[in-house]
Amino acid sequence: MSSATPQPGPARSAQPEFAVRGAVDLSALTRPQAPPPGEPGGAPEAGGFVVDVSEANFEQLVRDSATYPVVILLWIPTDKANADLGATLGRLAQEYGGRFLLGRVDAQASPQVAAAFQVQGVPTVVAVLQGQPLPLFQGAADEQQIRSVLDQVLAAAEQNGVTGRAPGAAPTDGEPAPEPEQPLPPLHQEAYDAIERDDLGAAAAAYEKALRQDPKDADAAAGLAQVHLMQRTHDADLAAVRQAAADAPADVDAALAVADVDMLGGKVDDAFARLLDLLPDADADGKEKLRVRLLELFEVAGTTDPRVNKARRRLSLYLY
Repeated sequence: MSSATPQPGPARSAQPEFAVRGAVDLSALTRPQAPPPGEPGGAPEAGGFVVDVSEANFEQLVRDSATYPVVILLWIPTDKANADLGATLGRLAQEYGGRFLLGRVDAQASPQVAAAFQVQGVPTVVAVLQGQPLPLFQGAADEQQIRSVLDQVLAAAEQNGVTGRAPGAAPTDGEPAPEPEQPLPPLHQEAYDAIERDDLGAAAAAYEKALRQDPKDADAAAGLAQVHLMQRTHDADLAAVRQAAADAPADVDAALAVADVDMLGGKVDDAFARLLDLLPDADADGKEKLRVRLLELFEVAGTTDPRVNKARRRLSLYLY
């Protein structure tokens, strides 16, 4: 299996970045065949946190990726290898309980949808976060490899504030319905809506108001830290940021900019280590800048994250 770690950019509006057009030229399959989904020996039918994707619901699915991660399987369901992968992904989608939605695209029945992802072979798995397609892997994979890739997708989604849960279809066979997701507090919803329309200033203001009302609102503190990170990286030239840090490795401001980029890309350990490495030799002003930024990045990662606890201990050692 060839895989790629998801590296989404800063949050933007939820408008799709790709369109349904053209066609995918897939070679005729001569591999072992499987029954259609739902029949014995085939992949399961859609249901729960698995949906079949067509032109009719494709655009809505992309918009929904601003709320919760969407994983797309481009497949031919009657091919045995495709069906086996579809069955594994479907089982994991149910196990993860809505942390992502699995969308299945029959590349033969819906070639124009498949063409939106610019694939030439199946099975191919692609994530969609905030309207951005993120290629994951092509071909067969074992369950452990798939779990690892899915966990990377979910980590990247969390870094970008995509933390909602997908709605599931009505349960069958007497399974209990999942607990409905609780509505956000009004100011949190106001901040979320502002992020959706790319108004980061309004989002920050809403979280700041929530913190004034309740200074112990941990979710508001984390949300504000995430919005600040998005503001700082909104128009960043990634290549220029990394080059500036390479040219001046002791420059605190350059290191802060690269740490933000690393954090946004899910490279949490790299972001922490870069700033902590500069602390011992920084002047008083530099130490304060590094301390403040690290504390904010701790909020972004989540204060219970073991990487945060490790970095916090190192920060205390350097400062005290």
